[in-house]
Amino acid sequence: MRKHSLDRWLLTAILMVLLSSSSFAAKNGAKKKKKNSKEVTYDGTSLIIDGKRELLYSGSIHYPRSTPEMWPHIIKRAKQGGLNTIQTYVFWNVHEPEQGKFNFSGRADLVKFIKLIQKNGLYVTLRLGPFIQAEWNHGGLPYWLREVPGIFFRTDNKEFKEHTERYVRMILDKMKEENLFASQGGPIILGQVTKHT
Repeated sequence: MRKHSLDRWLLTAILMVLLSSSSFAAKNGAKKKKKNSKEVTYDGTSLIIDGKRELLYSGSIHYPRSTPEMWPHIIKRAKQGGLNTIQTYVFWNVHEPEQGKFNFSGRADLVKFIKLIQKNGLYVTLRLGPFIQAEWNHGGLPYWLREVPGIFFRTDNKEFKEHTERYVRMILDKMKEENLFASQGGPIILGQVTKHT
């Protein structure tokens, strides 16, 4: 019961933020719509991008596992291999190694990574976590999080939900500021909250 409650809460939180991001972009872009903006919808059959049904050929690239100098080659090879979408986890413990101190440089430059994917004409699926299951230390959760009084990971726990929501909103706001959502002309067509509970 708790597992499903947490899943619903996380899904609701992420959908609200994504929808508000899309609404914000649509309202603020109504006067000045970007020529590359895309409408992403779905029905019972498929994902629809700008009115066209799309079959996604997706592969995962975990940006912190390689250097920024390697990213262009890796992304190019993924495209040559037939992919049209790159999915990546967003590593909370990489971006916030200390509470309130954020890192988006070097191997943690998520914006640069996504812009390189866009430059290659590919879509992006963001897997926001908070927990990631990709042979990564502590499931991608920052170590400082375990010191929060009363916190229980991956449960319907007030402290866990509050910290998770703050983190997810911060990432989504950063993507929105950089115009990386499809509705803003960016490559991000989907987002996923943790499925590993």
